[in-house]
Amino acid sequence: MKRITVSILFGLLMCFATGCKSLKHHKRVFDTVQNEVYIDSMMYNALEKGFFPGAQIIVGSKDSIFISKNYGYHDYSKQEPVTTEDVYDLASMSKILGATLVAMRLVGENKIKLDDKLGDVVSFYKQTALADLTLFELLTHTSGLKPFITFYQSLLSTPDGLPLLSPEQSDDYPNLFGDMYVNKHIVYDSKYLSFEPKENYVQIYKNMWLNPEFYDKVNDDISLALTRPRGEYVYSDLNLLLAKQMLEAKTGMTLDVLAKENFSDLGISQIGYNPLKWTSEQNVIPTEIDNFFRKDTLKGYVHDEAAAILGGVSGNAGLFANATSISVICQMLLDKGKYQGKQVLKPKVVRRFTKSPLAKKGIYRGIGFDKRKPNEFYGKKDFGHTGYTGTFFFMNPDTQMFVIILTNRVHPTRTNRLMYEDDFGPKIWKHINALKH
Repeated sequence: MKRITVSILFGLLMCFATGCKSLKHHKRVFDTVQNEVYIDSMMYNALEKGFFPGAQIIVGSKDSIFISKNYGYHDYSKQEPVTTEDVYDLASMSKILGATLVAMRLVGENKIKLDDKLGDVVSFYKQTALADLTLFELLTHTSGLKPFITFYQSLLSTPDGLPLLSPEQSDDYPNLFGDMYVNKHIVYDSKYLSFEPKENYVQIYKNMWLNPEFYDKVNDDISLALTRPRGEYVYSDLNLLLAKQMLEAKTGMTLDVLAKENFSDLGISQIGYNPLKWTSEQNVIPTEIDNFFRKDTLKGYVHDEAAAILGGVSGNAGLFANATSISVICQMLLDKGKYQGKQVLKPKVVRRFTKSPLAKKGIYRGIGFDKRKPNEFYGKKDFGHTGYTGTFFFMNPDTQMFVIILTNRVHPTRTNRLMYEDDFGPKIWKHINALKH
């Protein structure tokens, strides 16, 4: 009898323990229906209020894709619905998905070190004030370089010396560019720019080619761009332009080729620089109506002017992709550099780059990755990046969740900041990351 009683008690304890485990597991199960209702409401509200013409979103984990949806259209004519195969201009998300991932791979293969100095790797900077800047400083935005340089504007002038842009509209300044009006008499510098192909010239737009001699001027301008103390955080596109030069000098390969090796290893094809070389124009989402430099609606060519000057391949911008391709990268990073059994990046490198090495100094950036001081939207371990064109991706290694949002909020103009004023991306990330399922 005693033996039976003990058996019954043991059985009850086992059932209780199993039940608790199941309940705990159940609380962490992603409620796709509930979360899809929330995302639909956010997206439809954004479309109604004109945050952007259309979007792609994917919500997933290290092992699963829970929500993958497309919303709206390519533009406000509403002629072409957004499809899964469409690719968006990622803007500064390229800093991660291009240059930083390449740096991670090369660091893991001992082909470059984070303490390598710019002047030792790229001879042009050997005798400049930038010579001692390290790859670590460039990727953490602690180099002291100014935020950006408008290289392309030195290619433009006016016959009478009037400004290129004016805050007020007039007969001479009829068309908007951002919140300024463009001088209608702008002249392009024929020494460097051509509107027909020339030998050795670099195509920077569908009808524009640049004399590569201009790149000496670009490098000269960057070499004089130290305006803040080293070690101080200043987010700068110039850091990634220099990181690109270091990666290319170390390997003897261009950034687009290096990045493609990563993408090929992951089996993703709807991602890359200069998208018209690998997908149809119909599958490329338009960005801004550029009334200033390229005088056209940008579609298939990078929005960022610095990346354009560099032929569409830059460390700061240039990548185009669909959300599906980016989701594979997120799953790889959440699985410590592994995807479908293949170790693409070293686990210790993923850990190192996605932490905040300078947090004790009040700088929360990762190495390349955007990380934030913990607040109502972001946790300590969250990492990802955003893009000027209206793109967003973040992930959490603890919950193993990620969110990707791709939009073209700059169409037709960059002045549309409604999605930022609404905290659109951070709100969705907060909802998903909180595990309120």
